[in-house]
Amino acid sequence: MQELHDAPLAPLTTFRLGGPATRLVTATTDAEVVAAVRDADASGTPLLLIGGGSNLVIGDKGFDGTALRIATTGFELDGTRLELAAGEVWTDAVERTVAAGLAGVECLAGIPGSAGATPIQNVGAYGQEVSSTITEVIAYDRRTGETVTLANADCAFSYRHSRFKADPERYVVLRVRFHLEDADGLSAPIRYAETARALGVQVGDRVPVTRARETVLKLRAGKGMVLDAEDHDTWSAGSFFTNPILTDADFAAFHARVRDRLGDGVEPPAYPAGEGRTKTSAAWLIDKAGFTKGYGTGPARISTKHTLALTNRGGATTEDLLTLAREVVAGVREAFGITLVNEPVTVGVTL
Repeated sequence: MQELHDAPLAPLTTFRLGGPATRLVTATTDAEVVAAVRDADASGTPLLLIGGGSNLVIGDKGFDGTALRIATTGFELDGTRLELAAGEVWTDAVERTVAAGLAGVECLAGIPGSAGATPIQNVGAYGQEVSSTITEVIAYDRRTGETVTLANADCAFSYRHSRFKADPERYVVLRVRFHLEDADGLSAPIRYAETARALGVQVGDRVPVTRARETVLKLRAGKGMVLDAEDHDTWSAGSFFTNPILTDADFAAFHARVRDRLGDGVEPPAYPAGEGRTKTSAAWLIDKAGFTKGYGTGPARISTKHTLALTNRGGATTEDLLTLAREVVAGVREAFGITLVNEPVTVGVTL
């Protein structure tokens, strides 16, 4: 294991923000990951897990403890069954499954981060979520001191949530197993209207899996959601806020606020989210509350390509970012009575 002290963490995050860690350990095997976690737990040292750094907001003061960078590798494909080490780069893994002609994660192309983070967040985009293909998650249980295998049903997956996210101090994901689909080179049925339009097909149709991946990458790039060091719109954590899920009563109150503010002819986005629940669009709320693309005058601004992404334009601090995020949250709450919830994990700071 590599070990550094007073180590900068900003370069390990897609925001390029945050202060140093007292100690940074890089683990390249499952055994090293477990050993580092056990060492921190035995000594009572605070522990921060870092994968691809695409979902982290680290405070300017940094992290007083051990930051463990999980850099394990392992891509094992057996027919339609895939096992990924937690440190595998997710975008590369998707590309390899598509090259093998397998369907199930092709619409998750271009999402930055590591494979081990995908079950924690139940990563999803363009009509797919990893929970639909994950069969098992192998993790180190810090409570029992054992490595355990959790079946899909035991992971408590829901929208951008899981058992791992609900209890972040307990499990360290080591490996993730998936069951993909061999559809003779075709994608899974296209579930997202925007993707279907871009492909020129109907929702529910299948297309060549390579075409589905390429189309999603183009859609994401157009929103600044594919990492590019030269493009400050990608110096972000992607979607900064989750889409609100409202009860029927809350949605009715929200709908009334929309009519009062924008007029009777305006209908907010509404998608079924289970019995008695409706999901609406955080991006729509932000835009209609007056925070348009490119909003801001400082080094932290809303992306020029997508209102749901907050970005570091270069030279920003974490406090600059949080100031902008708080302004957006307050503005949306005042306009529509909905409190947005941040999607990235915050370390040493809160909204």
